Amino acid sequence: HMLSAPAAPAPMAIAAIAIGAGAAGALNMWCDADIDALMTRTSKRPVPSGRVTPGEALGFGLVLSALSVMTLGVLVGWLAASLLAFTIFFYVVIYTMWLKRSTPQNIVIGGAAGALPPVIGWAAATGAVGVESLILFLIIFLWTPPHFWALALFKVGDYAAAGIPMMPNVAGEASTRRQIFAYALILAPIGVLPWPFGFASGFYGVVAAALGIGFIWRAWKVLAARDNEMTPAKALFAFSIAYLFAIFATLLCDRIVSRVVASL
Repeated sequence: HMLSAPAAPAPMAIAAIAIGAGAAGALNMWCDADIDALMTRTSKRPVPSGRVTPGEALGFGLVLSALSVMTLGVLVGWLAASLLAFTIFFYVVIYTMWLKRSTPQNIVIGGAAGALPPVIGWAAATGAVGVESLILFLIIFLWTPPHFWALALFKVGDYAAAGIPMMPNVAGEASTRRQIFAYALILAPIGVLPWPFGFASGFYGVVAAALGIGFIWRAWKVLAARDNEMTPAKALFAFSIAYLFAIFATLLCDRIVSRVVASL
């Protein structure tokens, strides 16, 4: 399963995937320098603040992209490397350059890029793409819209100033709140799936179920909030970060404990 990779390739795979993520972030900031300068949330990033020139960000991102993909391919495996290259391309070209500026579904479709790292890691560890990695992909993919739409609800002015068609700016607050709640209802049971699919224990299942209920509760508070009441959206945004961290931390701890127990 997840921890079956040989000892040497495992840290190399983690490092290469992390570097690839950083490369995608650098290219994103190069491409988005114009709109980042218009939003309070992003105006202090290195490129719009002038600490890094656009050319430096582009060169840095391209070099790191090539380095991460080649390192993963040569030292770990080319399936994982190909998936990493596709992820960087999807995030920078499909999401950043196209979807982000053209459709309120930008986060929904573009979220696939952020959800692919577990698939890359699984391919690095096993040499294949298993159903387990697709479940982990689904968890992040379904988590992304309510996470970012909660942010967009209380940063709607930023996105309006930059001309980014986020869901609240296009469909309105009420529709966004309903969609956040709908995604929460779908995400909660998906988060439990590692248990019935056999790559997590009942302990993980209980923790994931509790976290899912908490996510639904926070999403319900957003749905029930009055117009311009942003406290529930901010609370959901903060909880969503804790949710994703807790889901994967619990899964990792569960696998480690299971392996230790099995070795006794």
